[in-house]
Amino acid sequence: MSPAPVRKVAGSEPSTPVQADTDAPVPAHPAPGTATAATIATAAGSAPPVAPVPVPPSPASAPRVMPPRGTPDHSLAVQDRLAAWVCDLSLLHELTERLARTAALDDALHEVLRAGATLVGARRGLIALDPADRLGPATSVGLGLGRSDLGTLETVPLDAESAEAVLPDLLHGPGPTTRHREVAAQLGLAASYAVPLVAEAAAESGTGAGDGAEHAAGHPTGPRTGPRTGFPTDHPAGRLGTAVWFYDEPAEPTDRQRRLVSLYLRFAVEHVARCLTLGRARAAARALSEELLPARLPRVPGLRMAVRHTTGPRGGGDWYDALPLPEGALGLAVGGVTGEGPGAVAAMGRLRASLRAYAVMEGEDPVAVLSDLELLMRLTEPARSATALFAYATALPGGGRKLTMAGAGHCPPLVVGDRRCEYVETSLSAPLNMLSCWEAPCAELAVRPGESLLLYTDGLLHRTGEPADRALSRLHSAAQTAPRSVRADPEELADHVLRTLFPDGRDRADHIEDLVLLAVRFDD
Repeated sequence: MSPAPVRKVAGSEPSTPVQADTDAPVPAHPAPGTATAATIATAAGSAPPVAPVPVPPSPASAPRVMPPRGTPDHSLAVQDRLAAWVCDLSLLHELTERLARTAALDDALHEVLRAGATLVGARRGLIALDPADRLGPATSVGLGLGRSDLGTLETVPLDAESAEAVLPDLLHGPGPTTRHREVAAQLGLAASYAVPLVAEAAAESGTGAGDGAEHAAGHPTGPRTGPRTGFPTDHPAGRLGTAVWFYDEPAEPTDRQRRLVSLYLRFAVEHVARCLTLGRARAAARALSEELLPARLPRVPGLRMAVRHTTGPRGGGDWYDALPLPEGALGLAVGGVTGEGPGAVAAMGRLRASLRAYAVMEGEDPVAVLSDLELLMRLTEPARSATALFAYATALPGGGRKLTMAGAGHCPPLVVGDRRCEYVETSLSAPLNMLSCWEAPCAELAVRPGESLLLYTDGLLHRTGEPADRALSRLHSAAQTAPRSVRADPEELADHVLRTLFPDGRDRADHIEDLVLLAVRFDD
């Protein structure tokens, strides 16, 4: 995707380049190859960024004294300098706005690469992320580089350990090692500019050296707070990695370009650190939720099962279970606890473990199982409610299975076969811990060989973004239109239903709702 165009401030492009931090006079015409604010701003709107322009040393770029005050030349020089500052600030504002719109770590790293390439006039770049706290993730992302190129570059140590590093001629100039020159010749790289990415705590403790590290570390943009996940995670401090931009010809960034990159990285490094913190918290939430669910589904003669489960970014309370019971019976359960975060995940684990215990003792009576679970919630989880569905499956003498089911405010299961595709009404009762006296009817169903049962949580319906009745209708249509060969395999049936409901892949994307889909195929 091409980056959005960058706005220019009217009248802010000076006709002559001016050094913004020195008292240098302004030449009447810019020296050939000299980067100006206008060329930088123009490069920001192109995709990909323009190739770098070598900046040969010239007498025109040498510092000089400002014209005397009160002269026309002095007034023109001041106006040009102010216009250059406005242009630079406008460009930085646009680039930081783009970065602020990213939330995922991978998107933020790619945006930093694109913005840096725009500022220094490079066409290719690399960010090697390796946080100093060793908590990961250690990864590399590239701009204009393929996977094989990234693998080749990983064989070369990066140059910016504590300060920025400029190698204006990788093939013939001083500095690069023999391996550097071999990789540069292989990939067509002529020069490089590397800057360390250092979080603010490292700069405050004095570990960053040089202007590049100081600018990359920057200053706090506000109080550091953890993401709203409830998981205690620390803001990563110290060195996060290194950013390198590559030129196709021998060149190096001008002082102005280096200053702009430094100012941009003041914000960018802190934003990347926040994205890293959020990504770690989400990964911890998912890992905790997955560990509290079955590692694998049991193998039961005459049955095949498949499950699809997606955890929300903050950790949710949806669960599923398949439990072999005495006398060849099988218990199937799905449910969901209200809330999100570690509290909901922990409550889900407690309820699932309790339901397994009640199912072993009295699984043949699903209403009793849910009644005991409701009493437990009332005593131990008074501030929470939950939906649940429990089914007890036993073999019939002539083939098929008898299902005895009870639900507590949960979505109705769907029976899919060659001759029927219908919902089983189990949602006539209230969720657990919602009423002072909970009751539920019991539903019985005979499942023929070759039929399948779909159990799911309300997150499957909510992710469609439609009202419940329309979402249930779409689910029914998705299951009914599945070809016979697809219905014969629970794995393929589950995938078919999700692809039909979410052609845009929303079932795998971050969403506030968990998603559970359990497909059970009865072969005999």
